[in-house]
Amino acid sequence: MADPAFWQGKSVLLTGHTGFKGAWAARWLTMLGAKVSGVALAPHTDPNLFTLADIGSYINPFIADIRDKDRLAEIVQEVRPDIIIHMAAQALVRQSYTEPLATLEANIMGTANLLEAARGVDALDTILIITSDKVYKNSEQSHAFVEEDRLGGHDPYSVSKAAAELVTASYASSFFADTNVKIATARGGNVIGGGDFSTDRIVPDIYRAAISEKPLTLRYPDATRPWQHVLDCLNGYFLYIEKLSHSEAKTVPSSLNFGPTGEVQFSVSQLADIMQEAMQTPRGWQREKGPVPKEMSSLCLDTSKARIVLGWHDSLPDKRSLEWTAAWYLEYKKGADMGRFTTQQITSFMDLI
Repeated sequence: MADPAFWQGKSVLLTGHTGFKGAWAARWLTMLGAKVSGVALAPHTDPNLFTLADIGSYINPFIADIRDKDRLAEIVQEVRPDIIIHMAAQALVRQSYTEPLATLEANIMGTANLLEAARGVDALDTILIITSDKVYKNSEQSHAFVEEDRLGGHDPYSVSKAAAELVTASYASSFFADTNVKIATARGGNVIGGGDFSTDRIVPDIYRAAISEKPLTLRYPDATRPWQHVLDCLNGYFLYIEKLSHSEAKTVPSSLNFGPTGEVQFSVSQLADIMQEAMQTPRGWQREKGPVPKEMSSLCLDTSKARIVLGWHDSLPDKRSLEWTAAWYLEYKKGADMGRFTTQQITSFMDLI
């Protein structure tokens, strides 16, 4: 589990703090004792976890676009962080088809802008760039990708994240090789958890269908993905940063996969069935009619390296990740204080180990 003794008093710059995963990260980091500053666009959904959990009251938030290199550089210089965690991105595959240039600009140049700004920070210790499980060239062979596999992508989102990996590697070797700054990338799987209200994501779609009493529509019901609870994923990121910080730069892998064990793979339709049952709503779904954007039917990560190097493991395996996710939405539906409940879930998760 992430070590509060490491994070206590650390200045952390977190990009994407208004997003689903970023909001969870911001709250947990403050609970660990870190001084968190955030850089992100305003929340893009209403409702959103950032507002519901009052994340802004715990951190120093900056509303800015990472494509604005001058403003981003000003913020980095003002914060002068010890640690940078880069989560800000255009993160939706379908949106990348309708807005390819914006996706490429945010995910590639946004990453480059951040790394360029970081060059002038003397106190900086570690940079972790969050990319995606979709950075690998996928030939649909049900192959569990390892970190050394070829990068690639079909859709603009996947390509942008693979390119962000290359940009990060370039900056690490070109500008940070002779410094004490450790730079790495984390390739996370399909993350689920409470507080996600994005469009075109399976869990929010299940929740919206339930409250509207409309049929749930699935684009690719037979597709399999490495579903993982957001807290398991974030715990891996935090442990990775701790390991990087405590080690010589070249003794820790520069990229790690994070996801469930290989045998825990649900199809989209199986996840829908389990979530609907856990959320106490009628089960059932229909296949989306008409043409849909191309997506990979099979995606699996080999996460053994992260488990060996970091001692990291899933604390919410199998159906437990879905049950915790459903519990959050059920509390929200009741009108509960979601800041309190979000904090309670983090506390409960930390008590699991």
